[in-house]
Amino acid sequence: MDIDLSEDQVMLQDSTRRFVEDRASIAMLRKLVEEKRDMPLDAWRMAAEQGWTALLIPEEFGGFSESAQGLVDAAIVAEELGRVIYPGPFLSSAVAAYAINDAGSSGQKAHWLPKLASGEAVVAWAMARRGGGGRIAGGGVRAAREGENLRLGGHAAYVLDAQIADAILVSVAGDDGATQVLLTADTPGITITPLDTLDVGRRIAHIDFADVVVSTEALLGEIGAAGEAVERQFQVALVLQCAETIGVVERALEICLEYTNERLVFGRPVASYQAIKHRLADHATQLMGMKAAVAHAAKAVKDQASDAAIAASIAKSQCGKWGTEIVRDCMHMHGGIGMTWEHDIHFYGRRAVSNEALLGTPAAHHERLCRLAGL
Repeated sequence: MDIDLSEDQVMLQDSTRRFVEDRASIAMLRKLVEEKRDMPLDAWRMAAEQGWTALLIPEEFGGFSESAQGLVDAAIVAEELGRVIYPGPFLSSAVAAYAINDAGSSGQKAHWLPKLASGEAVVAWAMARRGGGGRIAGGGVRAAREGENLRLGGHAAYVLDAQIADAILVSVAGDDGATQVLLTADTPGITITPLDTLDVGRRIAHIDFADVVVSTEALLGEIGAAGEAVERQFQVALVLQCAETIGVVERALEICLEYTNERLVFGRPVASYQAIKHRLADHATQLMGMKAAVAHAAKAVKDQASDAAIAASIAKSQCGKWGTEIVRDCMHMHGGIGMTWEHDIHFYGRRAVSNEALLGTPAAHHERLCRLAGL
């Protein structure tokens, strides 16, 4: 997403890349996976010291932005994290920070934003099901009024970082409309079930809510009035996920180019054959299109422009489709070794497939785009 970056943003990009290459390489991820360990929280806090978690948080709560363009800066960081398949809870923390700052009470902001900025706390988002035009649909987790309180019930599927979260931001549907609540992860009635998934660099879980009583203090905003806030969070999440996908694809292409220039077939480098040249050139062109779409979406969502929802879904449609196709072809160009555990390229394939599915498939976003356009 290096289109029209300022000098400060280029510095942020460079410093983030140096840090992750030194402290959060693919070798670290491989070691964590092989030892069946999660990323240590002290390693996440060390990453937070770089300012990544503070980019969407106001200065009064410990936040800052390199260029006063918080979401664009966060997207720059997300892209660099994608290059190393970073296993930390960056996406979850960034979206939660945005949501709490956007709609939280003064008490919620004072309690959670400094902890998110420092990496002391992790907040996961149990996202509502999406309906026509991006609205919250029924099903999933639902809320019913009980006096001044709410009672939650239902199931939230595929929640990022739920098993390490200190709190859960829950978007729910109810008779009054969309509502959001912020609950500590140990709230009675919440059951978190970790999942084994294709993407070994991520923690994903299902969350069940069984008669969870929610007081008014846990509400983010008013009951039934959270629809627009949820939509804004969704757009932020899409931008950051797509930026990460760009990093995944860019690094996978670099690895593929290095390999095909070194690997000899019939006495010539694989990359010297015209068919391979064409495939690599096509992928480089597709990557440029992805970067342009994400750069526009990041700025549109940051500015809450009238086309922000459309721009975010276009970016997801492009990145979801081409991200998977490009990385899969990079694996194919490696031949048999590209399908082995010992080579790093499969980590990129896993993340690309994961990103294609999470937050809506390209087909789902094509449908959403049609509805947003009134078709």
